[in-house]
Amino acid sequence: MSQIPIIVPLLNANEPEARLVDVHVKDGQQVNPGAILFTIETTKAASDVEAPAAGFVRMVAAEGDTLSVGDLLAYLTDTADQALPPRPQDTVKPAVSTPGGLRITNPARALAEELGLELDSLPTDRLLTEAAIREIAASLFPIALPDFDSGHLLIYGAGGHAKAVMEMAQAIGAHPIAGILDDNPALKGKTVLGIPVLGGRELLPALRAKGLALAANGVGGILDIAVRVRLFERLSSAGFDLPSLAHPRATVEPSTLLGEGVQVFANAYVGSSVVLHPRCMVNTGAIVSHDCEIGEYTHIAPGAMLAGHVHVGARSLVGMGVTTAIGIKIGDGVRIGNGAVVYADVPDKTIVPAGQVWAGS
Repeated sequence: MSQIPIIVPLLNANEPEARLVDVHVKDGQQVNPGAILFTIETTKAASDVEAPAAGFVRMVAAEGDTLSVGDLLAYLTDTADQALPPRPQDTVKPAVSTPGGLRITNPARALAEELGLELDSLPTDRLLTEAAIREIAASLFPIALPDFDSGHLLIYGAGGHAKAVMEMAQAIGAHPIAGILDDNPALKGKTVLGIPVLGGRELLPALRAKGLALAANGVGGILDIAVRVRLFERLSSAGFDLPSLAHPRATVEPSTLLGEGVQVFANAYVGSSVVLHPRCMVNTGAIVSHDCEIGEYTHIAPGAMLAGHVHVGARSLVGMGVTTAIGIKIGDGVRIGNGAVVYADVPDKTIVPAGQVWAGS
């Protein structure tokens, strides 16, 4: 029976230590190749760790652990109860105090200074990341929040995609926007399209406790879809519901099935008997013809044209102006560059360059 070790990769040749800042799976969970398992961070970089194969995740490290390059994060096994090798005593090194030294990532240091936190007041028992600094700041400087109506909508993100989501929500009119969260501390207290930026992710529990129940992802994630996936998961884990949003100027046929968190933007057309799985996006001016199926988290970019009966897997990107033949299958984790023409099935995790005519591998 196979046991594939998942280890801490080298992110920075001059820095052998990293912190496990996010665990995206549960012990014993079955995953497919390419699934995002962990996020690790050093003082200079952060990176996602993906599953190299299919299997069951067997946890070795825990969120918050400080580890070295080559240390075990987990195993991938054939079954959820497969026996594991004896664990070396030094596999995971819990964070310990460093005499006279503060261990903090460069982004976290900049954030601490931006928020007015004195560095000598910060804890030295662990490597401090941006998330840790936000938690410390939230505990030191709590803000007064009003009670919200459960029908109001929170927007996560304050960039260009967020603006499009905000104006779409306003055009729909069903959910007044309560405010914006963005993890850029420089935006706190400012407004975007007249809507206040309340703060960063540290406010999610407080906002939920104040009655806010609905949220929309305002991050497009076109360069790295994993960012968009993580934000959706963060909102869900904080207890927020994710309404589907379809712009009034989009045409969505009555037989279309829209999953939670789906976004359909202005001038898009979604045809009869289309299935839009949760958290996917059909962007401005895209055409998704009858009987298509679009997978979870997938982005159909502006101006793309999908013929009938096209099936697109999860976490894929169909770029701007792409056209397809009828009935083809596009796999999971695919990226199709702008302007490509697709005549044949596209296997999982394939990259089709921009402008290329794809007739099969």
